[in-house]
Amino acid sequence: MQRLHTHISGNGEPLLLIHGMGSAGTAFKLLRAILERDFTVISIDLPGHGKTPMIHGRPMDPQSLALNVFDEMTAQGFEKFHLAGNSLGGWVALEMASIYPDRVNSLTGIAPAGLWLNPYNARYPGTALARFLARNTAKLAPTALHFEKARALGFRDVSPRWRDFSYEICLDATLAMAGAEGYYPAWDGMLMKRFDGNIPESIPVTIIFGDTDRTLPATTCQERSVAPQHAKWIIFPETGHAPMWDSPLDVAAAIKETSSTRR
Repeated sequence: MQRLHTHISGNGEPLLLIHGMGSAGTAFKLLRAILERDFTVISIDLPGHGKTPMIHGRPMDPQSLALNVFDEMTAQGFEKFHLAGNSLGGWVALEMASIYPDRVNSLTGIAPAGLWLNPYNARYPGTALARFLARNTAKLAPTALHFEKARALGFRDVSPRWRDFSYEICLDATLAMAGAEGYYPAWDGMLMKRFDGNIPESIPVTIIFGDTDRTLPATTCQERSVAPQHAKWIIFPETGHAPMWDSPLDVAAAIKETSSTRR
């Protein structure tokens, strides 16, 4: 088992937050500040992301990542917990609820990946550009991100509300992408795959997407027939691929509502 870096705070029922590809647990700072009033909030760094090192040659597909996360939660003493994940982290959360449903109390997918009919058979060009820009501007980022042009370059395609993003959000995201050795291995782990597991109706599921998600657009990547049939779908207005940045209060409310639903 590879140990994963974790950050734990708050009080209440355990809630695990799983970040997306090229990101890190720092992506949930806004949510954590709200949710730790009601939950023991656990955020992790997936392999090759944040403070968790990359072990080259290890499997990075969503199912393997799900098993790794379960191992870490067991090591931390959490047997049952609520789940919320963004992008790749949302797909990992779906796999977790499918693999060991008796350990998952609820699931909130925040723009989750894996909900497509036709899996990707190659990395799309934009992924290489995002990683290239982050790696080659990381040293300049602490200064450059004080300026709107730099923030536009990195975040205009992420959200229609990019101008409202704080300096801290932009810096955290840029440094996470720059340091994510697991970025391409995670991408390759998703190729030729989609989520095809079964999640029992006993687990409340909410799926959140933004109406302006350019990373996982509605036309190709938000297929409801692939998701659990009992899932509640929410589309947030003026929201991109990171709803926890655009609408943290609304995402937190959805997580709380989902976690309180008993089937």
